[in-house]
Amino acid sequence: MTDNIGIIKVKAKSRKRFNWRQQGVAYLFLLPFFLIFTLVTWYPILKTILNSFQEVNLKGSQGWVGFHNYIRMFGNPVFYTAWKNVLIYVLLSLIMGSAVPIILAIMINEMRRLSSFFQTIVYLPALIPTAVALIVWRQIYSPEGGILNSLLQLIGIQPQLWLQNPVLAKPALIIIMTWIGVGGTTLIYLSGLREIPLELYEAAELDGFSVFNRILYITLPSISARIRILVVLQIIFVSQVFTEPFILTGGGPGNSTRSPVLEIYDTAFTRWDFGLASTWSVSILVILGGFCILYVWWSQRERAGEV
Repeated sequence: MTDNIGIIKVKAKSRKRFNWRQQGVAYLFLLPFFLIFTLVTWYPILKTILNSFQEVNLKGSQGWVGFHNYIRMFGNPVFYTAWKNVLIYVLLSLIMGSAVPIILAIMINEMRRLSSFFQTIVYLPALIPTAVALIVWRQIYSPEGGILNSLLQLIGIQPQLWLQNPVLAKPALIIIMTWIGVGGTTLIYLSGLREIPLELYEAAELDGFSVFNRILYITLPSISARIRILVVLQIIFVSQVFTEPFILTGGGPGNSTRSPVLEIYDTAFTRWDFGLASTWSVSILVILGGFCILYVWWSQRERAGEV
């Protein structure tokens, strides 16, 4: 019995050595990719963290300042305003934008004809350059002569200052972000819907399920994994919003649309304070990294049946 156990251990060790040699060759082929990935990803992150502890300007590093940049960042009221704006952006995007691609995907999936045509129509906004699209949206939101205000006047509603009103500016930007990103998300949901076996819907119809019940008990549970992943990606994307407030509002009115990434841009390329801008970047890294870690931890607990 002991001899058999010894033979098994020897075979296991030989297999491990053999597999390790095969894996070593595979990693050797992957080495150039790892080097490039480290150069373009991990090195900038490490460099940013180091710069956050230094005074850096156009002349380069002027020496270490310790936590002085962090004290300046936390002592600036704009820091709390920017992250408060991000929180509102995220909440508005989840309320206003998360359901739109799901609804569009379900509607397109139910079409017997013209399904491909509407898939193309939905995806078109993603093909338009963002800067061009935002210029068009600026005309749509224009207080005088804008298409949206003209339509409101037809039904007896007074024109609104969409981008000049602190209350309306953030929802107006979220509508634009939803319009730009809805196409790709809709196609991802649509591919998931087409993987659902038709037999489930047929059985539900025989059991007398209504359309709403079929969506609630079959469609949504079948794509729930995609919904979670895309919602997480949406939160990360919205938290780093920059282009929309940069082009349309400049962070105004009164910093009501200012985001951390926009503040990083202004700090680095208007005030040339790269050390403080790096500190802001580290704050984004820590907050979004913490969010991702919490999501992974929660997902693992859910899979283990603890939630």
